[in-house]
Amino acid sequence: MLRVMAQPVRKFFASLLPAVVAVLSTVQVAAGQTPHPPPGDARPLSQAAAPQVPDSGAPLTLQRALELARVNSQQLRSALFNARVATEDRVQARAGLLPGINGFLQHIYTEPNGTPSGVFIANDGPRVYNAWIAAHGDLFSPQRWADYRVAAAAEAVAKARADLAARGLVATIVQNYYALVAAVRKAASALQSVGEAQTFLDITQRQERGGEVARADVVKAQIQVEQRLRDAQEAQLNVLKSRLGLSVLVFPDFRESFTVVDDLQDVAPLVPLDTVRTMAAAGNPDVKAAQASVQQESSGLSGARSGYLPSVSFDYFYGINANQWAIYSSEGDRLLGSSASVQMTIPLWSWGAVQSRIRQSQLRLQQARAELSFTQRQLEANTIVFYREAETARQQLDSLRTSLDLSTESLRLTLLRYQAGDATVLEVVDAQTTLTQARIAYDDGLVRYRVALANLQTLTGTP
Repeated sequence: MLRVMAQPVRKFFASLLPAVVAVLSTVQVAAGQTPHPPPGDARPLSQAAAPQVPDSGAPLTLQRALELARVNSQQLRSALFNARVATEDRVQARAGLLPGINGFLQHIYTEPNGTPSGVFIANDGPRVYNAWIAAHGDLFSPQRWADYRVAAAAEAVAKARADLAARGLVATIVQNYYALVAAVRKAASALQSVGEAQTFLDITQRQERGGEVARADVVKAQIQVEQRLRDAQEAQLNVLKSRLGLSVLVFPDFRESFTVVDDLQDVAPLVPLDTVRTMAAAGNPDVKAAQASVQQESSGLSGARSGYLPSVSFDYFYGINANQWAIYSSEGDRLLGSSASVQMTIPLWSWGAVQSRIRQSQLRLQQARAELSFTQRQLEANTIVFYREAETARQQLDSLRTSLDLSTESLRLTLLRYQAGDATVLEVVDAQTTLTQARIAYDDGLVRYRVALANLQTLTGTP
């Protein structure tokens, strides 16, 4: 029987194909929607194009480190994944607003018993053939529209959080990158301090042999050399820690042999505070996420209130529902045709469930508005604090550089005075310690300014 039915079925659905195409086109035009375009990069996150990892011999720049971190950061990947999932939720909610079309094919066999219906009186005959195309859609459904608005707001929240994760990643990479640069600088300064201490030890030993200074000066100089050697070891250890910390964030594999570009001397200018405030108010992801949350809860409240409203839907069928597999019966009657129905569903009693959902949505909306207000106040405070931090760090750079130059000159003059017999060994040690501290303070000042600029970038979205 299936073989006998196959040919008519193919002819039947072939005849319906133009009608299906026309209905689909009408649905798209009536809804004012276009088919959902494919995303710009539909590949899985694990297969997304990644920048080429530089070899261990090439210095790692800050921009390259940021590019690699954006690909390898698990936190950012998770945020982007959530944003993509939220986009698909919105697409599905939009599709729920449009009519759906399905095909149906059925053969019902009932054992004959001499009556027109067969042994089951509910059936229309021993053989019933059903083959039709069914369209179902909602003419008035406040709940579905509210669900769509909720999904759109949730997508905005997810995208804002992905933007927030990207900006936070930039601040983290900048901090770790320049921490490594500063650690390398401090290690070089520690070695330089070892050389200066060794030079002073040589001076004291020569003067001791000439009878110009006491043995105590040589011992003090030796103690100073040992201290500087320990400081150099600690500095090298800090370099290793900083390098490994940056490597984990940047590279997809374990790597400890790489160098970074030292551009701490390139001090970027600081834009005015009013400009920073304007940029932060316009593009801050925290505020965008909070605003989208308010919109999401507002749509949720509308959806809860729609529980009081009726819904109107329609169904349209085109095909056959007959005791013969044919377009015309043996008497010449046409069996292929259409049927349509419109129905309204009116909610009458829900045992307080609708009121409970409304109160629940109102509480969520109040909380979302409170969080939005707090986020806006926090943004104002962070903008001022981060800007003043960057401004202070920028202003102190000149002072720190002056202190470094003065400390270098002070050590040189103190050594000359010591060789002339006008300064004590304690003055030389104090001058060496002051110079070492000035070098560390200057490097820390440069890093502080870079990190302060990165923190501002998390608010404004600009480098």
